[in-house]
Amino acid sequence: MTIALTPAEWEALALSLKVAACSLALVFVPGIAAGWFLARRNFPGKVLVEALVHAPLVLPPVVMGYALLFTLGRHGFLSEALFDSDLRLAFTWKAAALASTVMGFPLMVRAVRLAIELVDLKLEQAAATLGASPWRVFRTVTLPLALPGVVTGSLLAFARSLGEFGATITFAGNLPGETRTLPLALFTELQAPGGEGPAMRLAVISIVISLAALVASELIARRIARRLGRSE
Repeated sequence: MTIALTPAEWEALALSLKVAACSLALVFVPGIAAGWFLARRNFPGKVLVEALVHAPLVLPPVVMGYALLFTLGRHGFLSEALFDSDLRLAFTWKAAALASTVMGFPLMVRAVRLAIELVDLKLEQAAATLGASPWRVFRTVTLPLALPGVVTGSLLAFARSLGEFGATITFAGNLPGETRTLPLALFTELQAPGGEGPAMRLAVISIVISLAALVASELIARRIARRLGRSE
């Protein structure tokens, strides 16, 4: 097995990083908002909302990909609106980014929610008593204290995007140079005679990048926690 990557492998790696970055950008603000909402608000049907948010964690990824295809595909029930706006999603790299967003969203929400639940409500109430608006309380008190969870959730969502396969191949397909990310390229090599070497190379690259993201998540979260005066 050679170390040097082929042009097609570089292409798959670059596309994976691009998709993961776009996925993180899409999930970041909604993930924080949903995490805060579930941590600080009680309402009828909250259990159902929580189940829907976390459904991608337990449903087969192919099911989520099919749901996206059924909704946003060429013949989906929103296809006419997409056609009118000249927006094509299915079987493009944008579909891969959207599939990764859906699969990574619950990881972001869960990490943020747990972090916000650890923030002392008395600190928020004290800031509100001093005249701070709800947005200012969130921006200056809640969010800084929950920052380790935000960082952890972000990197977990990023790493999940790098490993996404089922929803991507269902909604985006496996098109060379367009939607073939690292997992799809690995799958393609395994289907070809003599592809064990390239497949192993792609697997090692995927493992290294994903583990690096997880380690970075842990290190950054610990550093932020130390700055906030929390013991490990």
